[in-house]
Amino acid sequence: MSAPIIHLRAETKWLEHRSALTPSTTRALIKAGYEIHVEKNPKQKEYQRFFRDEEFEEAGAKLVETGSWKDVPTASSPDGGRYFVLGLKEIEEGTSPLGHTYIHFQVCSPGLETFGITLTGDSIATSSGWAEALSRYPRGNGTLLDLEFLADDSGRRVAAFGFHAGFAGAALAVSNWAWQLTHPGEPYPSVESYPNEDALIADVKKALAEGVAKAGYTPRVMVIGALGRCGRGAVAMAEKAGIADILKWDIQETTAPERKGKTFPEIVESDIFVNCIYLNQPVGHFVNHESLKAPGRKLSVVCDVSADTTNPHNPIPIYTVATTFDKPTVPVEGYDNPPLSVISIDHLPSLLPREASEAFSNDLLPTLLELKNWRTNPVWVRATKLFEEKVATLPAESLGNKA
Repeated sequence: MSAPIIHLRAETKWLEHRSALTPSTTRALIKAGYEIHVEKNPKQKEYQRFFRDEEFEEAGAKLVETGSWKDVPTASSPDGGRYFVLGLKEIEEGTSPLGHTYIHFQVCSPGLETFGITLTGDSIATSSGWAEALSRYPRGNGTLLDLEFLADDSGRRVAAFGFHAGFAGAALAVSNWAWQLTHPGEPYPSVESYPNEDALIADVKKALAEGVAKAGYTPRVMVIGALGRCGRGAVAMAEKAGIADILKWDIQETTAPERKGKTFPEIVESDIFVNCIYLNQPVGHFVNHESLKAPGRKLSVVCDVSADTTNPHNPIPIYTVATTFDKPTVPVEGYDNPPLSVISIDHLPSLLPREASEAFSNDLLPTLLELKNWRTNPVWVRATKLFEEKVATLPAESLGNKA
């Protein structure tokens, strides 16, 4: 077979500025013999990836028109086996068949707990309409290789945005804590992506200093899932902001026999709670409306980085709204003195698109380099098998228009 072609499509999610490829990983793939096609950035800045088109061109990529992935040879055509359509977020909703080999985040089928898998982070979970979404691939003779489920032999994901999700979530949580003090009664304003980590840290430090001046003390931050990628990011952000009082919990603390079936008063006693767990089974409630009624509550900000808003096993059942960069927080009604708000943004790493993309793409690179062997490489074989197994569960009527 001729050299594989990776076609990087433009993202269509509002304010998504990350990229699965960066100029540096593009250069490495080309050096290894891959051909890279990069769709030009859309004209609307809200949809543009952080990296400029010229950076990819200078790395050796071929620039192609936005949305041109639809026109490349399909997987079943004579030359279609060379093409891999790469993105981050899911393809726009629709009913048309999809006939290529796709690599992106899009979990759209129920029952993945069977595989020890949960629907979190960048993956898209739709309890209704899942068949319609997933059936587009077999109806077009296409294949979906979900980035969420590219895992090594030990089951660990080969690439994830967890660290920067936790980092960004903690940054917004600390800033929101300060905002509540300096702008009482006002909703936390919209946020935009930062050019780099230093700029974000500078803003958080400034906000924190203003909040501390009002409160008379530095907030206590509690992180659950502190030993994972996401939790390490949250702790790193808090430390870089200058917060010393950080309560770091992981599975050893949350599953201790004396805490089984109970909420955790330590959450209510902290000013900020950042949830970073990977939810793959029921874990009980970490905090709920009953525990929030405890006298002397200090908790005023919850950042649910896991963003398990619709998951019936959500361990933080005090909100039901997914928040956005435009409206980063949602108030928990009935609580004041102090007020209580929740951050539940499902694309937090987009706050730092350059660093998040570089870290993710560098981790993904060794696996992308194996695309020439995707039919035999264990990582790609497992992802293909999962896709095929989920397709096999589709209702017959959803495949009625199979191309």
